[in-house]
Amino acid sequence: MDFLGILQMEVLGKLLKKAPFVEMLSFQVQFVINLSVDFSTGDDPRPIFQLQKEYNAPGKSPPLCAEFYTGWLTHWGENIASTGADFTAAALDKILSLKGSAVLYMAHGGTNFGFYNGANTGADELDYKPDLTSYDYDAPIRESGDVDNAKFKASKYGPLMNVVFISALRGVVKRHSAASLPSVPSNTEKRGYGPIQLQKTESLFDLIDKIDPIGVVESENPTSMESVGQMFGFLLYTSGYAAKDQGSNLFIPNVHDRAQVFISCPSEDNGGRPTYVENMGRVNYGSHLFDQKGILSPVYLDGNVLKSWKIVAIPFQNLNEVLDIKPIKEIAHSRINKTLALTNIKNTEEVSIEPALYAGRFLVDETKDTFISFSGWGKGIAFVNEFNIGRFWPSTGPQCNLYVPAPVLRHGENNLVIFELESPNSELVVHSVDHPDFTCRSSSSSML
Repeated sequence: MDFLGILQMEVLGKLLKKAPFVEMLSFQVQFVINLSVDFSTGDDPRPIFQLQKEYNAPGKSPPLCAEFYTGWLTHWGENIASTGADFTAAALDKILSLKGSAVLYMAHGGTNFGFYNGANTGADELDYKPDLTSYDYDAPIRESGDVDNAKFKASKYGPLMNVVFISALRGVVKRHSAASLPSVPSNTEKRGYGPIQLQKTESLFDLIDKIDPIGVVESENPTSMESVGQMFGFLLYTSGYAAKDQGSNLFIPNVHDRAQVFISCPSEDNGGRPTYVENMGRVNYGSHLFDQKGILSPVYLDGNVLKSWKIVAIPFQNLNEVLDIKPIKEIAHSRINKTLALTNIKNTEEVSIEPALYAGRFLVDETKDTFISFSGWGKGIAFVNEFNIGRFWPSTGPQCNLYVPAPVLRHGENNLVIFELESPNSELVVHSVDHPDFTCRSSSSSML
């Protein structure tokens, strides 16, 4: 069982006092070499490290906080998470003063490109909280690699009312390190490339009409996203119904995660009811990890179950990827390229409130990091040079701008494609700017 020698088991310090958990831990500890702990930033590490020793072999329990939280994540609809530099540094100093070690989570913030943002839930799965595209985390090294912030680089010490004042993580590490620290790097250079004019290329429903029937799944009842072989993106469900002059009541008991229902113009006898479902991010912690997406229940119209569904998979990952499920991607990509080949892009159509593709171009004379501002847009995803830079939702906030690293760009002409789910900016314009922005929040915003 030598392979178990590299196994390290993490436990939450605050759970160690719960008897059933400790019993389970006692059973598991025979299979590990070192047991580490993690706990809330600011907690007193002494009793937690002492308890850690009880579950490790004598002399083999170096005090280790396996996840020292330098900040926290943010969900859509919340204010951007922020923790004080001095508070965080003081908490790290307590650990290092005990000859302990800590793994900084996060040392470097990041970005949930594509559809790889996660989600959390509260006490039940209805309390669903998807993460932002940005995973900046208020970390000492920001999403874009910047270190010009108090949490990273301040390093002044001095007695203040008989208390040592510690002002940054770098300062704490320097104080407890026998070796000299490397010099502080400069921030990455950012550029704003100005306004980007877009044109509506095609609505989602126009694209659907062009799909080969072989790409459509037919089922008596709605099926999940996983059942059609898809893990991320969107599904379009369509079922017919007998139209009524006075209208009808639609009820979908269980849908993950967000549905938009559209009513097509009825024919002589029947109308159509397309339902567009978005996977907004998979739950990655807690008791609801079995997180299927799509319509997960029967659909009721005036109390009767709707039958005979057609289901179309719309993955929309990176537009340059070859996917197993690709009818929409192929059509969308060809239409986008056709639009981008135009010599002049102008807004010639009225803005409509329906899912649609918008495309535009912008010039780059020198490739630097940038951010795309989606002020005035609704909700959707964006692609720069066929790379999925993530989700935008400025009406809910707090994230207004999406980060675009320099390697995504190219010298000369660059392409931007937006898949807008709701209502686009009235002027069909976005802006390339040189800074992040987490101040978007509508007073009437909702997760629905």
